[in-house]
Amino acid sequence: MTLDRIELRGLRARGRHGCLPAERELGQEFVVDVTLGLDVRPAAAGDDLSRTVDYGSLAGKLVAAVEGEPVNLIETLAERLAKICLEDPTVQEAAVTVHKPAAPVPHPFTDVAVKIVRSRS
Repeated sequence: MTLDRIELRGLRARGRHGCLPAERELGQEFVVDVTLGLDVRPAAAGDDLSRTVDYGSLAGKLVAAVEGEPVNLIETLAERLAKICLEDPTVQEAAVTVHKPAAPVPHPFTDVAVKIVRSRS
């Protein structure tokens, strides 16, 4: 069976993640995209929010994680966010991208991002 998708893109939160002291002290904005794989047919059939992902609630949990305990790597942050997505029993797969647009790169760049995909299986 092919999974349906729910996407939440461009979620912004300020965090203190990074290896450099200035990143921990000053913090910076992170941007998160998530794509959830699930079967939305039960929710659609009954027009029932309780049978799908409440993306407003999920957004709050993801923002809290970005604003929470600092980590050195955005890879670690992405793992934390994927685990949060998979806490919802309807979600079978979660693709998480963490963008760090103000990363300390000494050259012109558009974006630095880590994308991971995790599933229940």
